[in-house]
Amino acid sequence: MNRRWLRALVAASLLLGAAPKAIGPAMPPASEPRLLVTLGETTTDSARLWLRVASDAARVRLAAADGGAVRRIDTRPDPARDHTTVVELDQLRPGVRYHYEVEAGEERVSGAFITNPAPDADRPVRLQWSGDLGGAGYCRDAEDGYRIFRAMTRRAPDLFLFVGDTIYADQACGGTPHVRMPVSVAGSLDDFRAKHRYNRTDPALQAFFRTTSVYPIWDDHEVRNNFVGAEDPLMPAGRRAFQEYFPVLGPRQEPERLYRAIRWGRHVEIFILDTRQYRSSNATPDGPQKTMLGLQQRRWFLDAAAASDATWKLVVSSVPLGIFTGGRTSDSWSNANVLGYPRSGTGFAHERDLILAELRARGVRNVVFLTGDVHHADLIRHQPAPGHVVHELIAGPLAARQGYPRFLDRSLNSRSLDSVGFAVNFGELLVDGTSLTARIIDASSTIRARTTIQDERTTTGEN
Repeated sequence: MNRRWLRALVAASLLLGAAPKAIGPAMPPASEPRLLVTLGETTTDSARLWLRVASDAARVRLAAADGGAVRRIDTRPDPARDHTTVVELDQLRPGVRYHYEVEAGEERVSGAFITNPAPDADRPVRLQWSGDLGGAGYCRDAEDGYRIFRAMTRRAPDLFLFVGDTIYADQACGGTPHVRMPVSVAGSLDDFRAKHRYNRTDPALQAFFRTTSVYPIWDDHEVRNNFVGAEDPLMPAGRRAFQEYFPVLGPRQEPERLYRAIRWGRHVEIFILDTRQYRSSNATPDGPQKTMLGLQQRRWFLDAAAASDATWKLVVSSVPLGIFTGGRTSDSWSNANVLGYPRSGTGFAHERDLILAELRARGVRNVVFLTGDVHHADLIRHQPAPGHVVHELIAGPLAARQGYPRFLDRSLNSRSLDSVGFAVNFGELLVDGTSLTARIIDASSTIRARTTIQDERTTTGEN
């Protein structure tokens, strides 16, 4: 038996044997803040500041850390958008740290952010990624809340990639002692809003979201388990609530588009994929007509990745490339079964392999997929063809059921470089012009796994 599999089974049996028998009731909510703040996405010259304001108006005071004029911006919440508003901060300078203060009635909060370095700036980046927040039985702890965010805040990343399952709209909190949630399972727009509001109100999360640019994408639990956008009548309400609580706005002609690219200096370009809105039914047999991205998004990604001159191309996919995710029909890219062997008629492996082959044909180097969904962490090296290597780095959960490392998809010629099971966790990347170092870190700030990937162009003698 595979040693990783054996260790996981032993750990599972030990943990199950030690599970507590007593389960306490939910706790009533403490005095919730009336002013919620989230730092949205930044560019070289702008930033979005998301607010939910219980009073009629708010004022934002913005100042650069290196001096410059102080700006004051007045804004009003929109009752039609659950009393949220987005403040657009423009005419900023690249690679500069800014401080801000928000005042609404008697409440006042402050935070800071850094704008993206210019595309030719030789600047390293520290970023974090993870997903899966507030699953059944893992809502806001009655005493500690979502404590993983304290560890994340201490490491002061430049940005955070929230790789899906930002809420669990389709799951109740369960009986573990937690701050009471007003909605059990979402069935309306107001229910979806309440789920987002519940997570956003957590003090530890608020402290992190006020000081770190947040780049989110949805997965299935923003609507319900394994949903398919074209088929699910709840999808429009789930998408609207997601965009109300995260200031992600597509182009004017396509405002509901969620896939996008972010440049961070000379060395990093991030491609955030939407794996939900355009996908074929999971039950559709795999083949040339089955798609997770849709033709337009797939073409956009391949063209943009091939055109990028960034050292590292980071690709955010809410579902993994090469791991079995359960069920008779696969919800992820892989068509592997629990032992890693291919199954016919399921998954999205045809499109996945087409994408990987196209990246190879176009000479796109240093491709790293950042994924989540499987509730454990794994740092994986895939070699889908001789001489062609892509890495997949999986992190999570932030607060959800914890899983264990599994067999990898054998069709990708995969190898785990390090892994972590049965722990809430997040991933951290330290990236520069020569290497990318990935770490998996738990809620106690302990580094549980790590690996370093060298720039392929250096190892092959390219400039």
